[in-house]
Amino acid sequence: MEESASYNPREVAVQQLVDAASRIDVSDSIVEKLKHPKRILQVSIPTRMDDDSFQVFTGYRVQHNTERGPAKGGIRYHPQVTMDEVVALAMWMTWKCAVVNIPYGGAKGGVICNPKEMSLSELERMTRRLTSELIGFIGPDIDIPAPDVYTNPQVMAWIVDTYSMNKGYLIPAVVTGKPVEIGGSLGRNEATGRGCAFVSREALKTQGMDINGATVAVQGFGNAGSVAAKVLEEMGAKIIAVSDSRGGIYCEAGLDVGAAIEHKADTGAVSGLEGCDEITNEELLALECDVLVPAALENAITADNADAVNAKIVAEAANGPTTPEAQAILDDKGVFVVPDILANAGGVTVSYFEWVQGSQMFFWTEDEVNSRLETIMVNSYYGVRAEAQRGNWNMRDAAFNVAVGRVAKAVELRGIYP
Repeated sequence: MEESASYNPREVAVQQLVDAASRIDVSDSIVEKLKHPKRILQVSIPTRMDDDSFQVFTGYRVQHNTERGPAKGGIRYHPQVTMDEVVALAMWMTWKCAVVNIPYGGAKGGVICNPKEMSLSELERMTRRLTSELIGFIGPDIDIPAPDVYTNPQVMAWIVDTYSMNKGYLIPAVVTGKPVEIGGSLGRNEATGRGCAFVSREALKTQGMDINGATVAVQGFGNAGSVAAKVLEEMGAKIIAVSDSRGGIYCEAGLDVGAAIEHKADTGAVSGLEGCDEITNEELLALECDVLVPAALENAITADNADAVNAKIVAEAANGPTTPEAQAILDDKGVFVVPDILANAGGVTVSYFEWVQGSQMFFWTEDEVNSRLETIMVNSYYGVRAEAQRGNWNMRDAAFNVAVGRVAKAVELRGIYP
C-alpha cells in the first residue's frame, strides 16, 4: 500500500505527540522531553539451540516514560522487530495508560527472532537468557512486561520464574498476562475484547442508537474480536458478520457467535459455518452496519477502502487499524471512530488489576475484575467524549489530548532533576 511505503512508526508517534501538544498548549520543553524515551536497552541473547549450536538474538526494551508510575508494556517475538518500532509502541503505551488514567508509563520490548521456527525448549532458553539480561531493568516497581505478538502466558511464566530465582523468592507482579495458577488475573484473556464491547455500547448510546438489535461486523476473529463479538451479542447486539485471515461469513439475521467460535476451533477458520454466506475481508469492511470492529492487523482501513466503509461507528479493537489518511475520509463521511488507545485499553487495564492483585497477594473474583473494568472503560469513554465536544475534535485527537495532557502535567509537577 502506497501510503505506508515510507511509514516509520517512531516518526508517526512523535508527530502525534506534537499535534496533540499544539492543540492543548503544552510547552515546547515538555514536548521535547516526551519525544525521547527515558531508556533504550539493547541486549544480545546467546541461546543454545536444540542441535547444541549457539545463536545470538538481539533484543530491545524501551521505557518511554515513568512520570506517572512504573513502565508497562508487552514483549514481542518477531523477525521484523526494529528499535524504531519498539520506541513507537512504548510511546503509544504511555498514552494508552494515561487515557484510562491508570498509574503507569509506557514501555515495550522485542526480540528479533522467528518463534515459528523455534522449538518450545529453544524459546524457553532464549526467554530465560533475555530475562537475565533485563534483571536490573524490569521489576514490579520499575517496568512490568506482558505478552504481545507471538508471546503468551507460558513465556510470562518463564520470566516470572527466572526473575524470582535470581531474587530468591516468588515475585508474581514482575509481569502481567501470566497463568492464573501463578498469580495471573481472572478475566485477563477476555479484557481487550470486553473493554471494546463496553465502549462500543456507550458509543451507540451517545450516537442515539440502542444496543438491542444494533448490527455489528467484526474483522478479525482472534482473541479480541471473538470476545468483543460474544460480549456484544450478550448485550443484545446482532452480529451480522465476522472474518479471519482466511475469509469471512455473513448472516443478515444475525449469526450465533458461540457456534462461530466452536467452528473456528474445530476447522481453523470461520468460513463454512452453516447458514452463513461467504464474504471477503474487504466485503466485510464495506457492509452496512451500526458498529464495525476492526480487530485484526494494523492498516486495515486505508485511503483505498475508507470511502467504502458503511458503518456508523468504528471501534478499534486492533492497534492502528486506521491510517491517518483513512481517518480523514471517515471524518468527512461522519463515521464516529473510537480510537485504539481507548477502545482496546481493556487489556492494559486488567493487566493493572493483575499487578495490583499480585503486589497485595489478594485476588479478586472474575465478576469483580469485569465490574472494575467496566467502570474504568465507561468513565474513560465519557472523559474523551467531553474533550472531543470541548474543542470539536474527533475522538482520536481528543484521546491524545487527554493522554498527553495528563503526562505533561505530571512532568510539569515533578520537574527536571537535578
